[in-house]
Amino acid sequence: MAKDAFSDEVVAAHNAARARHGAPPVSWDPSMTAATQQYANACRFKHSNSQGKYGENLYASSDPKAGIREAVDSWMAEASKYNYNSPGFSAATGHFTQLVWKSSTKVSAVVVQCGAGTIMQQASRFVVVRYTPAGNYPGQFPQNVGRPVK
Repeated sequence: MAKDAFSDEVVAAHNAARARHGAPPVSWDPSMTAATQQYANACRFKHSNSQGKYGENLYASSDPKAGIREAVDSWMAEASKYNYNSPGFSAATGHFTQLVWKSSTKVSAVVVQCGAGTIMQQASRFVVVRYTPAGNYPGQFPQNVGRPVK
């Protein structure tokens, strides 16, 4: 699959967010796109069973224009809850930590429209982003989740 405006937008949104925490840029991984698309098409707001093959962030919104930028902004909002003095996993910050995880170098994403009654009572936009290598590994948070860059 050739690079396109969507993959460029995904990479740009991620790299802007990652730079704010000293993480190196990610690049687009087309090899994950088909499986990510298949998973997103099921419209289930539940993490897949990746068995460590990739990290995964999910986002859903009833806004018919919501997309990758809104998803990244939502995940970055979790940064205010992250405890840099006691780094580790928390369900309240897991999207943020995966997003800025320094060891993750590749990304793939899909945005789909889901019908009313699937993810939400109303129709919704569903964003699935996958990362390799996966992040959020116990014991690796101090070296992978950087403090905000001044």
